[in-house]
Order: sequence, then C-alpha cells, then structure tokens
Amino acid sequence: MRDTVATTPFDDQKPGTSGLRKKVARFQTENYLENYVQSVFDCLSGYEGKTLVVGGDGRFHNREATQIIIAMAAANGFGRVLVGQDGILSTPAVSHIIRKHGAFGGIVLSASHNPGGPDGDFGIKYNGENGGPGTQAVMDRVEARSREITQYQIWRDDEVDLSQTGTSKLGSMKVEIVDPVTDYAELMEELFDMDAIAAMFKGGFNFLFDAMHAVTGPYAKAIFCDRLGAPSSAVINGTPKEDFGGGHPDPNLVHAKTIYEAAMRDDGPDLAAASDGDGDRNLIIGKKCFVTPSDSLAVIAANAHLVPGYADGLKGVARSMPTSGAVDRVAEAMGLPMYETPTGWKFFGNLLDAGDITLCGEESAGTSSSHVREKDGLWAVLMWLNILAARKVSVADIMADHYEQYGRNYYARHDYEEVDSQGANDLVTALRASLSDLPGRVTEAGTIQQADEFAYYDQVDESYTEGQGLRVLFEGGSRIVYRLSGTGTVGSTLRVYIERYEPVGGDLTRETGDAIADLITTSRSLAGIERHTGRTEPNVIT
Repeated sequence: MRDTVATTPFDDQKPGTSGLRKKVARFQTENYLENYVQSVFDCLSGYEGKTLVVGGDGRFHNREATQIIIAMAAANGFGRVLVGQDGILSTPAVSHIIRKHGAFGGIVLSASHNPGGPDGDFGIKYNGENGGPGTQAVMDRVEARSREITQYQIWRDDEVDLSQTGTSKLGSMKVEIVDPVTDYAELMEELFDMDAIAAMFKGGFNFLFDAMHAVTGPYAKAIFCDRLGAPSSAVINGTPKEDFGGGHPDPNLVHAKTIYEAAMRDDGPDLAAASDGDGDRNLIIGKKCFVTPSDSLAVIAANAHLVPGYADGLKGVARSMPTSGAVDRVAEAMGLPMYETPTGWKFFGNLLDAGDITLCGEESAGTSSSHVREKDGLWAVLMWLNILAARKVSVADIMADHYEQYGRNYYARHDYEEVDSQGANDLVTALRASLSDLPGRVTEAGTIQQADEFAYYDQVDESYTEGQGLRVLFEGGSRIVYRLSGTGTVGSTLRVYIERYEPVGGDLTRETGDAIADLITTSRSLAGIERHTGRTEPNVIT
C-alpha cells in the first residue's frame, strides 16, 4: 500500500550535478535516502506514468537503496521502472538505457571511484531524459527542497526480487528487471568493428583488463571474452563486490598497479586497461607505454575515422579546462571546432545535444562521445582496440607517431587528498588574491604570462559558470592549474595540473617527471602548498 511518512529536513545535503556522496553510515540513517529521493521527485514534473531507470555499481547498500527507490517511484506515480539485475547497471549503461527506451530519467547509485564497503562511501544522482546528469538548476532546486521537506511517499509491500530478469508489478507500476549488459553490448556492436578486433585477438594480441571488482566485470566478460574471443584470464577482478575486494576502484597507476607492472614487462600485454567503480572512467597502458588520459583523448580524436561508428568524421571536440591542450592541436590540424569547458559532464552534454561535438573528455580518465551522455570506460578501451586493429602497430608506435605529428604536452596531475578543508580554502583564497600580481614574475619554470580564474559562458543554455580553477600560464605554453575537487567525502582534495608543451622538432622522448620538474617546484612554492596543507608531496600522481 501507498504510505505517507513524516520526516524532518536535513541541513547537510549539497548535491551538485554529480549527485550526493556521503559515507554509507549517513545514508543508513533513518529517512536520509528517502528525503533525497523525494526531494528529486518533488522537483520534477510530468513523470506520472513514465519510465524511470534505476541501477548502481553494486557497492555496499546498493540493493537496499534500490528497493527503496523502486518503492518510492511506485508511490509517486511512475508507470514503469527498468532496473538492472541485482541492482547493477554501469553509469554509461544507465545513460544508454534512458535514451534507448525513451525514459523520463534515471537514478544512478554510485560514489564513482571512491572506496566501498560498510565504512566506505555511497552516492546517488539523478539523470535526465537525455541520459546525462541533471542540470545544475534542477539540483539547486533539489538541495533547497531537501532543507524543507516534511514527508515522503513510499509503497509498503513485499520487496522486488532483483535476482531474476522479468516483469512484475508494485501497485500499479510495472517493474522490469533487465540484464545489465545486453542493451549496452548491442550498442558497442553498432559502433565498433568487432570482427577486426576479434581477428587481432585470434592473431595473438595480448590483452589484460582490470575490472577492479567493480561494475564493469560482467560487461568486460561478455564483450571482451564472449564476443571478441579473449581468454577468460584477460579479465581480472571481474566479479563485482560490495567492497570492491577491499581495493580502491580508481583506475590510476597507484590503484591499478598490477596491470601497470604487467605492461612494463617484456612479455607483458600489448594493451592493459581498467575502469572504475561505476564504469565511466578508463586507464590505457600499452607495452611499456602509459597513455595519459589527455593524450588518449587526442589520439582517439586523430584516429576516430578508423572506427565504423565515426567513419564520417567528427563534428567537433571538447575538453575540460584542466585537461591538457593535446586535443587542441588535433582539432586545429583537422579543422574541427574545439571547446574548453569547466569540469562537469553536463557542459559536454549541452554541446552533444546541440550537435556541436562528437567527442569529449577530461583529464580525470573520462572519455566519451555522442553515443551516450556520460563518460564511458569500456567504450574508450574499445576505441583503442579498434584503432590498434586498424593500424596494426603498437601503442608505443601510435604515441610516437602522434608526438611527431602534433608535438607533445608533458602533463601530470598531483592530488593532495583529504587535506584540512580550512587550509585548502585558505590556499585558494590567498592565490586568488595574488593573481593580478603574477604576470611578469620570473620563476624557476619561466616567466608568468597570464594568471586568472577560469569562467565559462555556455552558449547552449546561456548559463555562466565562475570559479572553475586558478590558472597560471607561462611564456612558451606551460601552465599550472589549481582546483579543489568535490568528489571526496573526507576533507578536501587539492588538484594541481602541470603541463609543458614541447613542439614538433623538440625533445619528445623525455620522462614526464623530468620535463616538468621545474613546474612542479614552482607549483608548490607559488601556492604555498606545504604552508597551507602541511603536505610536502601529493598522495597520487597521474
């Protein structure tokens, strides 16, 4: 039966377009999740009788949260919910299912690349009918509503069996439990030359994929092994676990160390790859050749025409501001429109919906195209496999050719994680106040040419976004960018992006650390990182 439950407003919900992320224990407190879900429904209109997609990355509390959302969707008047079997759907799969089935929207349960388990993190976000994250305007209304809500609607009845595909009813609402992989795998079949990749595997190509005990395990097995013929050993950590096997499902060189070490061996894989907790990020490593996410975006842009789904060319490309300018060089050479946006997938979504771009990506290992409105980790891996199958050379050869044609953007991101929030905010405040005094200053890394705070006018929805990162640009094309990240649940994360451009004809074979050593030193002294945070070194370098 439908029930109205009294509740009290919360004062700590600050959801952005990436949703709400907190510790599991916070989501387990009485009415916490319910308040958020009802606040979302209260800020939407016209969904009565429509379809809602629900799925998550399988982390701890995923099943319980899925049951609550289904029951609340029934009580609030949705006509149908499409739910991934066992409550599992990757984030790009949710986006595709929303679009394919003409759903009103979807709810994704994930804290992305954050740790899971009873003491870990949990998250929830709303995606709109285009398959992308809810707009900031919607999420601002949700936040305001969560501070005043006094009741929510829920269907009190037996729980839905999530373990079996099939159709049932909850009240008057149809509940369809769907295989999480099928629709997504069919989309990949439409985009890629699967036969060419399969032939490459059959010819001895050595491939290794780390699913990190996260959501992409079933997808990887179905696509790489069952369809493309890779051996079962090609997918490691392929069973989703509530605590990600005790690991940290972030596809970087620290948390995916196993495949990195394998790729550095003489007998290592020709391509090693990984994806994250909810399947929207990627890591690409060739034999003795790590590919930065920024370079990966640039290489995909330069070679997309080799892939059937993009054979007609690209309409344009976009990158987030902190992402290196490597793809800019490709866009210029190919005569493509190039867009620089703030961090946040909604900005790409606007450009994709407007038909202005086909390809987009960000330095935090998120790459995708017009096929969905989210980052897509497995899609990026398949792009690389298809390019390798078409060009019949190694990853290292592709990178060397790319640098010789476009020059090289030596690039790294330094993350100072879980730093004291006050210290991090003080650092940004002090640096912001000094920006106007920096141009003309001579540093170890060279002379500063420009210093500003990035802002963006969105020509699609006519919104203006400020405060998106502090930029210090040097003569010759080098730069340092400082941003505070909102993806963590403890303290603050200071991200420092460091980049040096080496033009064609320059030294294109240096180690990245050596090439940007002076910029690293300058990045720390310029912002007073140790003084404000107490840290002398970053936690993670990517």
